[in-house]
Amino acid sequence: MTVGFYQHRESSVHRLNPLTKLTLAVAVVIAAFAVPLTWWPAALFLVVLVPAVLAARVPARFAALTVKFVGPLLVAVFLVQGLFFPGEGAELARLGPISVKAEGLAFAAQTATRLLVLIGAFLFLLLTTHPGVLMNAMVQRGLPPNISYVVSATLQIVPAFRERAQHILRAQQARGMATGGGLRRRIGVLLPLIGPLALGALTEVEERAVAMEARAFGATGRRTSLMPVPDTTAQRLARWGLAAFAAATIVANALGVFA
Repeated sequence: MTVGFYQHRESSVHRLNPLTKLTLAVAVVIAAFAVPLTWWPAALFLVVLVPAVLAARVPARFAALTVKFVGPLLVAVFLVQGLFFPGEGAELARLGPISVKAEGLAFAAQTATRLLVLIGAFLFLLLTTHPGVLMNAMVQRGLPPNISYVVSATLQIVPAFRERAQHILRAQQARGMATGGGLRRRIGVLLPLIGPLALGALTEVEERAVAMEARAFGATGRRTSLMPVPDTTAQRLARWGLAAFAAATIVANALGVFA
């Protein structure tokens, strides 16, 4: 069963409450950006995210999506920061007016690994959490349904647009449009893709609004869930521990502990 990026597996990670995985993802991202040490984001990725992905039994899909989303960003970060770093520093090489500085490469490495943690954390969440279950879990914990829907829909924006774009490309191929070839041909394919993609998104928004109104989405009062999401005391304590960990990294950075 596939919904967006979600991959169904019989694993202990999939059986966790979605709020536990959401808290883990947010805490790891906050910690990665709060601590200014160059090696810290890479350590979080290897020590926290990689074992979690392996335990969830989705390493192949996680690796493929990570390379697809993070790869171009990493190349851009290293090119911009490595070749055009504005600060002073030790010059490692010079290519005409462009110089490669050690500080620029260090800053690029830190930025790249932070992006890797950011994207990797939420890919882990999307791969192991069904969006409907996530929304039910947030509503059960007292979050208003409107906010719960916004959070769930936001996490599904990229998978939804990706799936819609693939449908449009297949339809264009069925009509005889050539979508392969060199870079110029691929850029030309984007132009007829943008219009249907934008119109389809607007149509889907209207359809969802009608469906939500028909189901009394904005009604007040406590709702009865047909699929109660199990939760445990251990997981609630773990969520508080993750929140405390993220807060501690922010406070420690503010106090200059890592200076």
